[in-house]
Amino acid sequence: MGIHGLSKLIADHAPGAMKEGKFENYFGRKIAIDASTSIYQFLVAVRHEENALTNADGVVTSHLNGMFYRTVRMIDAGIKPVYVFDGKPPTMKGGELAKRHARAAQATADLAKAKEEGNQEDIEKFSKRTVRATKQQSLDCKKLLELMGVPVIDAPCEAESTCAALCAAGKVFAVGTEDMDALTFGSTVLLRHLTYSDTKKMPPMEYRLADVLRLLELSMAQFIDVCILCGCDYTDKLKGVGPETALKKIREHGSLHALLHSTDKLVVGEDKVPASLREGYEEVQRLFTSPEAADPEAVELRWGEPDVEGIVGFMCGEMGFDEKRIRSSCEKLVKAKGKGNQVRIENFFAAKPGTNPAAAPAGKAAAGSGKRKAEPAAKAGKGAAAAAGAKKKK
Repeated sequence: MGIHGLSKLIADHAPGAMKEGKFENYFGRKIAIDASTSIYQFLVAVRHEENALTNADGVVTSHLNGMFYRTVRMIDAGIKPVYVFDGKPPTMKGGELAKRHARAAQATADLAKAKEEGNQEDIEKFSKRTVRATKQQSLDCKKLLELMGVPVIDAPCEAESTCAALCAAGKVFAVGTEDMDALTFGSTVLLRHLTYSDTKKMPPMEYRLADVLRLLELSMAQFIDVCILCGCDYTDKLKGVGPETALKKIREHGSLHALLHSTDKLVVGEDKVPASLREGYEEVQRLFTSPEAADPEAVELRWGEPDVEGIVGFMCGEMGFDEKRIRSSCEKLVKAKGKGNQVRIENFFAAKPGTNPAAAPAGKAAAGSGKRKAEPAAKAGKGAAAAAGAKKKK
């Protein structure tokens, strides 16, 4: 789910922290991609279940179709993707998962009703809400990626936190995901729309954490507090508080702790602050600053040669894809291998001390009493890079 309204908040108050890019701009860049959100995206690309991409046995193959062709497109552009898959959900996400299951059950009932009534608009809407990626679909994608020579990592917990840890540690240039909480976990660069299809005409959108903090005039700790107030996966939120109010109140009070212990009308009265927020906000803060993530130092990223016959055997022999099209794309993979070994020009020059934007001050602390001192942006990623390690697949 990510953070409610964070992208709009940044667009309205820190537009200089985001910019449109092109695939070509990321030539030679290593990008950590949240595989789970990508698979979901591919599954909902065909909205009506009657039109879902399936093989002769009726098995849905939309996820493989999207994963294969989008990955080929990235590699052909010189990008070096590494896919990170979700592990177990954090304990605090249990309440959110229960709500999602309830919403899915309601969407299933609504879909059945829409079909009875022949309401195509509602069928499309509720079909999308009932989509859930299965364990087998994730295993299928892992197998395909390994055959393509693309690194695969199993995160110990959520993929976003491990992606952010890799980015904060300099193992990859950016995190590719649609979930804005990659920034909250400390990713120094976030890329959205990276796995979108060509038909959507959506160029990659790049967000830089150091610029977000500087332009919002927040420390990393304050930014995390704003995100918690906006609404995240780990706690209930204050009713009626949107991104604008969240930013205003953290600037005014300096921290979520100060706000919740103030006489502000937003929080006065026991019924106004959900128990999960009042009693658990410090744990949510720790989850963002010190999440369970793979240790970047233990991760070795290797891009191997594509196994063309293995890909053809799996995609065509087992999954029923057209062999001519698969082989044609495999030719691009083999050809792109040479391009992927080339080096970006800036890699020929040594970086000057202190020029790492992730190590620069986050920006001025917000005005107002009880404010926190601005922190280095890299400190946010320090926790995300904490060891909890997970086995990686090469």
